[in-house]
Amino acid sequence: MFRARAVFASCAALGVLLLSACNDNDGKSDSSDSSSSAATGADLSFQSGTASQNNADANTGDSAAGAAPAAAAKKPVVRKWVQLSAGKAGELDPVVINGAGFTLYRFDKDTANPSKSNCFNECATTWPPYLVAKGGRVFLDGVPKSSIGFIKRDGAFQVTIGGWPVYLFSKDVKPGDTNGQGVGGTWFGVTPDGQKAGNTGGDGQTGAAPSPTSPPATAATFFDSPNFGDPAEGLGGPGCKPVKFSGSLQISGFAKIWEGADCTGKSLTVEKDVADLSTIGFKVKSIRFSN
Repeated sequence: MFRARAVFASCAALGVLLLSACNDNDGKSDSSDSSSSAATGADLSFQSGTASQNNADANTGDSAAGAAPAAAAKKPVVRKWVQLSAGKAGELDPVVINGAGFTLYRFDKDTANPSKSNCFNECATTWPPYLVAKGGRVFLDGVPKSSIGFIKRDGAFQVTIGGWPVYLFSKDVKPGDTNGQGVGGTWFGVTPDGQKAGNTGGDGQTGAAPSPTSPPATAATFFDSPNFGDPAEGLGGPGCKPVKFSGSLQISGFAKIWEGADCTGKSLTVEKDVADLSTIGFKVKSIRFSN
């Protein structure tokens, strides 16, 4: 009986070794790992605020000259620290930018669940993966920690946002550039929760909003029911405001509304009353005025 158990245990151990060998790849990338499992072995530290606020060495992270998109395109750049900021770049607002102000992008041909990159070789030259070293630091500036994950790649870890691996674009030459937005219909700036940055139309594609013809709004009233039925809530002032009601909207001037809290997810610029907000394709959760 004892001998039979020993034989079974040996076979089970051999099976684990064989399974481990089958799961190994060619060493080029471990992108098939989920962000949660990769993060467990990353030994990364998260800190609130910007890199400069935390006295990070500018030469070891996003601010290093060799970490700019064009330089990173020549060979994989592994940073000792990365900074993820919820900001604005071009017409993308919000969009995640790095510590040097460059836009971060997601790729529709990747997958978010599980987190996996499908951008290698020439693709990764044009779109350098955003990499942080094991034991590195991640500075969060307006981006929730819950959105951030990692996958193994190039001996380091590629950052994921909302499960999506993120990249720089080699043709972005200065901070704030968004030259990668919409390229091939598959590349888009990434929002703090991993969505596509920009306005989303009925076809699900992201693009620039039409230019408003009205002045910026300073306030708006949201109603619980279509056709401006009470109860209602008036909102105004700078910054992103949470929206309680999503039945109808009265507004004078233009403002941007979002489907997610904290001005994240799908967005739409409105500049006139909307009698039935259900027609816009999403439930409004937040609004931002330009004042």
